[in-house]
Amino acid sequence: MSIQKPVGTQDLLPGAVEKWQYLEGKARELCRRFNYREIRTPVFELTELFQRGVGETTDIVEKEMYTFQDRGDRSLSLRPEGTAGVVRSYVENKLYGEPDISKLYYIGPMFRYERPQAGRYRQFHQFGVEAFGSEDPALDAEVIALGYTFYREIGLKDVTVEINSVGTPAVRAKYREHIQRFFAPVKDKLCKDCQSRYDRNPMRLLDCKIDQAYGEGAPTILEHLDEECAGHFEAVQAHLKAMGIPFRINPRLVRGLDYYTHTAFEYKAAGIGAIDTIGGGGRYNGLVGQIGGNDRPGVGLGLGLERILLVLEAQGVDMPAEPPLDVYVIGLGEAAERETVKLLQTLRLRGLKAERDYLGRKIKAQMKSADRLNARYVAILGDDELARGEIAVKSMATGEQETLPLAGLAEAIAAKK
Repeated sequence: MSIQKPVGTQDLLPGAVEKWQYLEGKARELCRRFNYREIRTPVFELTELFQRGVGETTDIVEKEMYTFQDRGDRSLSLRPEGTAGVVRSYVENKLYGEPDISKLYYIGPMFRYERPQAGRYRQFHQFGVEAFGSEDPALDAEVIALGYTFYREIGLKDVTVEINSVGTPAVRAKYREHIQRFFAPVKDKLCKDCQSRYDRNPMRLLDCKIDQAYGEGAPTILEHLDEECAGHFEAVQAHLKAMGIPFRINPRLVRGLDYYTHTAFEYKAAGIGAIDTIGGGGRYNGLVGQIGGNDRPGVGLGLGLERILLVLEAQGVDMPAEPPLDVYVIGLGEAAERETVKLLQTLRLRGLKAERDYLGRKIKAQMKSADRLNARYVAILGDDELARGEIAVKSMATGEQETLPLAGLAEAIAAKK
């Protein structure tokens, strides 16, 4: 039996991978405009990083991480999300010493052991940004705007932004009592996970899809914000309105990670079944200190690329196809065949996408190959043409053929682009 890919993973094949390159290119170009610089961190880290950063009571750490012991008996985990690794790098490399705030972005694979379904894989990919060094609510709004702008510029329709404030640890400590008091009468009826969360992380009770009905009428954290948190949240809303970013307040939005403070947000879009969240993020003041650095405030987001592609397909948004071949070179005769190798290199160094036959096929089969590769031109070189320093060039779109100087082929094809 042949070996197959692991459950929850996918092969990105030619023809599809160009869509990924398009999204990644859009992300990089957008980050350039917003003045975010790329950072690349390891795909595995010490397990303690995620226990500290993501939170030991989260589903990610408790159930979904790929964790293993290495030969040095160290516990390592494949990264389940991007923020903790970026924060670790920010601390370890002392980026907090820079005079300006640090604005970083990443694109790469993450890993979680969960049930595969539409838009959800065990190896998935995220585009994320992290900004460190400022508590200004305008920075929260900028990060939200960056994500919304990305969706809009790739052509996604009907994307909605939901925001909430999850307060500070002090605010949440007081709110915790109200949540526990509300759920106490139905505690024994809650799902197994929520019975565990009741004592350890009661805010997550609001995030459970199974026990949603029991949460109807629960007190919201917005009703318990202190003056500082309420002011921060109002300022974020004012900045979003000023930038023309549409949003709605969702007082039940808590996100699945423990490190959030103040602003939490999600992007929603229909098109992938019951799952409608395609990205999200929030502010995480305190996380840098928790991971061991001189504490600096931070805010960031993570957008799932697999989900974005599914929604783009569901909405019928055209994605760029693989660019056509500029020229397919055919050599007829022994000397001409040898010359095509040199000619191909010349064309490619000129920036042209060029190909030739490597299977010893007849000219008719080579013409069919050029057609399959969507070649714009076929350049045919025979021994006689080689002796005269000429080459025949045929347009695949019109069928017209002309004879050009061999030495000027690359310039001629480039001029026709």
